[in-house]
Amino acid sequence: MREQNHSPGKELQHWTRTESPGKRSWHSQAYALGAVSNFMSTFLTFPIYKVVFRQQIHAVAVSEAVRQLWHEGPQYFYRGIYPPLLSKTLQGTLLFGTYDSLLYCLSPVGPHSLGHRWAAGLMSGVVEAVALSPFERVQNVLQDGRKQARFPSTFSILKEFHSYGLWGRLSLGYYRGFWPVLLRNSLGSALYFSFKDPIQDSLAEQGLPHWVPALVSGSVNGTITCLVLYPLIVLVANMQSHIGWQSMPSLWASAQDVWDTRGRKVFLIYRGGSLVILRSSVTWGVTTAIHDFLQRRYRSRKELKD
Repeated sequence: MREQNHSPGKELQHWTRTESPGKRSWHSQAYALGAVSNFMSTFLTFPIYKVVFRQQIHAVAVSEAVRQLWHEGPQYFYRGIYPPLLSKTLQGTLLFGTYDSLLYCLSPVGPHSLGHRWAAGLMSGVVEAVALSPFERVQNVLQDGRKQARFPSTFSILKEFHSYGLWGRLSLGYYRGFWPVLLRNSLGSALYFSFKDPIQDSLAEQGLPHWVPALVSGSVNGTITCLVLYPLIVLVANMQSHIGWQSMPSLWASAQDVWDTRGRKVFLIYRGGSLVILRSSVTWGVTTAIHDFLQRRYRSRKELKD
């Protein structure tokens, strides 16, 4: 049994099985840990995200996106950070906490199979999409430089949405582009949680420090997942940048427009991919490493008390 506990994933599963179902208080730790780690990652990587967003909207090179931001001035550099800061903090809370709760419902005593991890990740992504799509919608409007004069603040965007009526607030306002968001988040969460532990376990067997397998696993998973789903990311950014009753194309029309404006070339769809790799590596690497570190600390303290 000692040999089985060398890897983080197997160690956690062993500890999960030995605890009674009524004492699963470590669920709350997953929620708190996800919130803290995502808050830190979002603040550190926001400049990278904003450059990527400009590339997705305008299909320009990195240098041109940076030049645009520089020309607008430092007062606008962190424009739009509050919605992603709040949404990513909530995202971390929901992603890790909901996944952990759903996984326990599917497999109360473990071990957790690939199917269990995939299903829990998929469902947590659905919850995340429903809860956080409005934040992303406001964020994308704020970060579009073409709309700075018309919508100088978050309040001005919310005022516009509330002028539509109930159904309009949802379909044209807060949940514009919801279906690609739902597909992106559910598949992304399923992929991340399905392969995070196997990669981490494999690296842990090499005798590396505990934080290294978690950091590398998170980075690799975040990068691969983001690159696989990158066309959906571009589609969401373009759909959610539209605002108003007029010129609101359908999902298919939006996808066709993105494809046409990128010259019907895949490599233009993936423009900005290098920065996506960097951002995803940093964000998911740090998030996974912090989550693993704090989870170990909590487990150690609980074992000492017991």
